[in-house]
Amino acid sequence: MTRIVCVGITVLDRIWYLNDLPKEGGKYVANNYTEVGGGPAATAAVAAAKLGAQVDFIGRVGDDDTGNRLLAELESLGVNTRYTRVVKGARSSQSAVLVDASGERIIANYPSPDLPAEADWLREIDFSQWDVVLADVRWHDGAKQAFTCAREQGVTTVLDADITPQDISELVALSDHAAFSAPGLQRLTSLSLPVDALKKAQTLTNGHVYVTQGKEGCYWLEAGELCHQPGFSVEVVDTTGAGDVFHGALAVSLAQKARVAEAVQFASAVAALKCTRPGGRAGIPDCDQTRSFLSLFV
Repeated sequence: MTRIVCVGITVLDRIWYLNDLPKEGGKYVANNYTEVGGGPAATAAVAAAKLGAQVDFIGRVGDDDTGNRLLAELESLGVNTRYTRVVKGARSSQSAVLVDASGERIIANYPSPDLPAEADWLREIDFSQWDVVLADVRWHDGAKQAFTCAREQGVTTVLDADITPQDISELVALSDHAAFSAPGLQRLTSLSLPVDALKKAQTLTNGHVYVTQGKEGCYWLEAGELCHQPGFSVEVVDTTGAGDVFHGALAVSLAQKARVAEAVQFASAVAALKCTRPGGRAGIPDCDQTRSFLSLFV
């Protein structure tokens, strides 16, 4: 069985659905509201589990009701949380998410200041038990320690390289596959054109570099040449978590030794299908659903 570990943050997403995203201060009435677990690494873990992998999530939560809910939801979705650290007396992280009628969203994340950043305790874990280690950039110390341990064991590393206040250059250097969001890549490189930005990012790592650009699809470099997987056309309901799901699916496909182009196509299809339902996790397809969807494009 494919074995994946996802290292990073888990948060409670409080999602409001509006006709339009606010453009100025004022009062707005939501059409719907839901609460669901989120966070880049945690949602990637759910995607990997839905796709049939054996998955662990390593992160930090408080011992509050939110933390208990987050861990219980992950376990119910097939993600093992045995290595997640529960911090006594700490608050867990939360996000406010506004989603408009076209599925676009605004996210305001509150990373709990109560959760210690230090990650030395990850060295107590045997990373050789996994085929791929995926990490997000929201827990920088955790990603660095996990990737260091993984590389010592010859385990493939996949970085969810989203935007973050910290310089992620050292994490990119430790990555076998660095999959950027468009804002994350632009922040790192100060360049907006995908080919130029990817080539600059490539100078930091011997691994592969990618950038996802929503409905425009995914770009990546192979032998210095720009490659492109177009986005799949679906009826979008909610894009929340689409990038996270892409990363989880990419990790699964790479763990199964797929070629890069095949892995990107598979991950793009999984992310597209996720967008057809509200929330960050409800629409994640399984492998059969994804292959059936892809067969329409052959």
